[in-house]
Amino acid sequence: MTKALRFTAIFLLLFNGIGALYGGGLLIIDPTGGKLQLPLSYLQHAPFKDYLIPGIVLFLGNGVLSCVVSLLTFTHHKRYAHFIVLQGGILTGWILIQVLMVQTVYQLHYVMGAVGLALIGIGSLIFIKDTSK
Repeated sequence: MTKALRFTAIFLLLFNGIGALYGGGLLIIDPTGGKLQLPLSYLQHAPFKDYLIPGIVLFLGNGVLSCVVSLLTFTHHKRYAHFIVLQGGILTGWILIQVLMVQTVYQLHYVMGAVGLALIGIGSLIFIKDTSK
């Protein structure tokens, strides 16, 4: 069962990571949000004048880090379960903060929020299974 959990975690981590690298990269390249069709009006309640800082945070915190965690999971790093939970927490926190700042909930928020919660659950299950051996 741990193998299936690891496979699922790697899939979700790469799903999050590749999407965040793409989205964050486009926000860094074009901080107006034009390349992703994100109007600057979404930021009216946020402390940002454009998408540069959110793009950098998205790229690094959910893109790069998620890809690194998927590699740690693939290679069975001794603390990979902890990193899966950490990445799930980062993603869930990102979504919650984004909803608070944008003050609107979109379909993608539900999807990525569910991915974040799934990562927390999967990482926790793997940790419990590994410590009960």
